[in-house]
Amino acid sequence: MNEHPSAIKRISKSLFELLNISRKIIVNLVFFTVLLLLFIVLTADEDEINVPNKAALVLNLKGDIVEQKQEIKPMDAFLNEAFDQPPETPEVLLADIINVIDTAKNDNRIQVLALQLQGMKSAGLTKLRDIAESIEAFKATGKKVIAYGDHFQQDQYYLASYADEIWLNPNGWMMLDGYGRYQLYFKSALEKLSISQHIFRVGTYKSAVEPYMRDDMSPAAKEANKQWLSDLWQQYKLDVASQREFSIDNFDETTDALLEKLQRVDGKIAQYALTNHWVDQLKTRQEITQEMISLVGQNNHNTFNQISFKEYLKATSDPFPAYQNTGDQVAVIVAKGTILDGTQSPGTIGGDSTARYLKKARLNSQVKAVVLRVDSPGGSAYASDIIRQEIELIKAAGKPVIASMGTYAASGGYWISAPADKIFASPTTITGSIGIFGLFMTFENSLSQLGIHTDGVGTTEIAGFGVTRPLNDGMAQIFQLGIERGYQDFIELVASNRNMSLEQVDAIAQGRVWSGMRAKELGLVDELGNLDDAINEAANLAKLDSFETLLIEKERSPQDLFFESFFGQAVKILPEQQVRTPDVIDKLLLSIRNEYQALSELNDPQGIYSFCLACQIN
Repeated sequence: MNEHPSAIKRISKSLFELLNISRKIIVNLVFFTVLLLLFIVLTADEDEINVPNKAALVLNLKGDIVEQKQEIKPMDAFLNEAFDQPPETPEVLLADIINVIDTAKNDNRIQVLALQLQGMKSAGLTKLRDIAESIEAFKATGKKVIAYGDHFQQDQYYLASYADEIWLNPNGWMMLDGYGRYQLYFKSALEKLSISQHIFRVGTYKSAVEPYMRDDMSPAAKEANKQWLSDLWQQYKLDVASQREFSIDNFDETTDALLEKLQRVDGKIAQYALTNHWVDQLKTRQEITQEMISLVGQNNHNTFNQISFKEYLKATSDPFPAYQNTGDQVAVIVAKGTILDGTQSPGTIGGDSTARYLKKARLNSQVKAVVLRVDSPGGSAYASDIIRQEIELIKAAGKPVIASMGTYAASGGYWISAPADKIFASPTTITGSIGIFGLFMTFENSLSQLGIHTDGVGTTEIAGFGVTRPLNDGMAQIFQLGIERGYQDFIELVASNRNMSLEQVDAIAQGRVWSGMRAKELGLVDELGNLDDAINEAANLAKLDSFETLLIEKERSPQDLFFESFFGQAVKILPEQQVRTPDVIDKLLLSIRNEYQALSELNDPQGIYSFCLACQIN
């Protein structure tokens, strides 16, 4: 017998030892890193953030502006920072932005609000208008607002237009391309893959399933989408033109008009922006710094006295808030994201979890009224109705309910808004889309091309139904009947709560999307206003002379608060991440993934959905 181990055995043993040593090194590094960070946090003087006596608050927002952040564990957030893996879609809380500006308005240390918006991603016109209102209140105190940057995208420029002055880099650019809704269509691709599509819907304008049954947008969908997009674009132009003091005709909506103006300035976009009165001055980064120093002074880092949005938020807010129950309350519950069945994390609406928050408000004797802040394109019809049932119980308990619509309150988002005593929306809210659909695919033909077949026996015609077998006519009729019943339930819900007949609702339903302004004209919305207006109306209906606002959401344990603070401190020693802008291929792949994910995550137990896929703006 050969006593010498084989070459393979020796190599395997060496590899195992190498992996084991590497594992121990990594574990020890992580342990000592956490230990070091804990020591830094505990020995630091709380790393107190000092607001300079004369400074600019730099509103350097990075990420999407949202009504409610998606839940990310503190440890996960820290590891993302440590390994230079920024979140795919960083988020900034709308309420934080408004609170920061409102606090700075009355803070004598803050002399200038500087809008540095290059990191800001999507927001939606409704949220932008809420922020703009706070900027206007800041300006009303006599303090200056300056917007500056290397470039301005459309959402960024909207906020910049509310500044006293806009400065653009001489080699910078800006583009206002209007609003559009373009999406991918898969009908021919599915046919080539021999995938059978089974689509059930009610509503002439219910276009959520069109990408799977067409290769282009239907004329009905184009008609509806064109109207609400035009409503939003008109409001955008009116707001910006009012701030910049020029006519709405100054917007270049044709390539010929834009080309002509660019030719006059030899293709220099920054010069075009200046000539066209989009900006006030062209300044290099150094010139901007010097100008800001002249306004608020210079610090030890050879730049102007300043404090960032995140630092000012942390300096002016309590990381461990202690709520005092001292009087009557108006509860605010945020319903943000796709509506799914069951319990869901913040950033997504769960039928069960959101109903629990509503129940908590109903059973709290100090809560006298409830405001449901809706920012959702809909989702599961069943989960929507679970939430609707709890709203009815709150009303039966004698507590008024106000629905406050954010950027979206369409399909299921309107379903959960309809039973409210009053509905508030912004003129630019995207709402309506009262319709129902169901969609699934079977792969019997695809599998047969691979030589795979399904066969067997069952005690009923229904037994064994699945994605590997064709859908028979009887089952298809059963599914369509369920969809039609769901649509009837939807319009009955709207009719009974909006004092309308079924015929009146059906005429403006059919899955059609409306702007908040049009929705008010049609009777789907009571008032145009923001969240504060809705809260005040809730208090008014409850006949409250004085009240406190209570935000009901997923509670964070003391441990969660500690680790959030701990890892927040630890991140300070890491270099700041730069949010990478996706390239053309990334954007294409992301678009395909998002189209798939939007439907794949839906989990209604009956497969019936009220979801507005067409409500997203490109």
